[in-house]
Amino acid sequence: MTFVDEVKNAVTPRAALLVIGVLGLQLLFIASYVGALHKPKPTDVAFGVVAPQQMSQKLITQLDGLPGGPLDPRTVSSEAEAREQIMNRDIDGALIVSPEGSTDTLLVASGGGTVLSSALERILTQVEAGQQRTVRTVDVAPASPDDFDGLSSFYLVVGWCVGGYLCASILAISAGTKPANRQRALIRTAVMAVYAVAGGIGGAVIIGPILGALPGSVWGLAGLGALVVFSVGMITLALEALTGIVGIGLAILIIVIAGNPSAGGAFPLPMLPDFWRAIGPALPPGAGTWVARSIAYFRGNAVTGPLLVLSAWAVAGTALTLLLSMRRRGGRDDGRTEAASSPSPSGGSTAA
Repeated sequence: MTFVDEVKNAVTPRAALLVIGVLGLQLLFIASYVGALHKPKPTDVAFGVVAPQQMSQKLITQLDGLPGGPLDPRTVSSEAEAREQIMNRDIDGALIVSPEGSTDTLLVASGGGTVLSSALERILTQVEAGQQRTVRTVDVAPASPDDFDGLSSFYLVVGWCVGGYLCASILAISAGTKPANRQRALIRTAVMAVYAVAGGIGGAVIIGPILGALPGSVWGLAGLGALVVFSVGMITLALEALTGIVGIGLAILIIVIAGNPSAGGAFPLPMLPDFWRAIGPALPPGAGTWVARSIAYFRGNAVTGPLLVLSAWAVAGTALTLLLSMRRRGGRDDGRTEAASSPSPSGGSTAA
């Protein structure tokens, strides 16, 4: 046997295609993470301004014209309204101008990302210094001291996502990557649901009562975790049912390569480039991270949209998995097909 024949036997055409696919995923991983995170800078950060009427428009124009466009300023009627908008996650910070003194107040929310709140403090300190004024910072929704850089919610959601697509991959590969019939697809869906509940509760207990890394409702986080795990798991099962083992790679492409760097974890969304900022909220890691932070630091506000995103992934994955399973015959028909192709005791094949 020649060397070329040995290579062909060692690496089949199917294996070669899969290796090329893995190489593509590897390069996309590098491009996505480095592209999203190598040069974070605030852009169009929703920012409120509370100032006397004669100063307000001039200040907004000045903030809107800062080099690089870091802020998207808008007038807010009062400090109380500014605090409420921050807690509702409508804005990320606000400047309260003192009409009597030379010290103004900057409201931030480090629970939404300490990197962003630090960037706002740096920008406004420079702006105020140019007008011979000073600024004091008040953290309206402070991150827990045990939640370094506000990353705990992101890593929690990443763990749930990893569990979701790994569980789905194991369920599919254990008996072939395509569901043989509707009954098997229903069983896998039920197992995925039970696993999602266990994973959601486990993650919430670890990050809350055990480690104390994230405040907020344990049961609220547990429910979120169950939804994240189930949505990721079901879309993975659907992709595997549609494309076979390639579906695992597609799930990694959606969740890991596109979803994680755009989730607003390491750097909040206003600090990401436009592409990643646009896709992040529509993918499970981004939607899950937003809700986890809202539960922990923002009284559970502004979660309807992200929860609908996660629900849409779960419903689409479940529906597609079950619909694709109907293309195959039921378990009884599969049994007859296997019997038809198995050898008979006399050495022939049994008839269907």
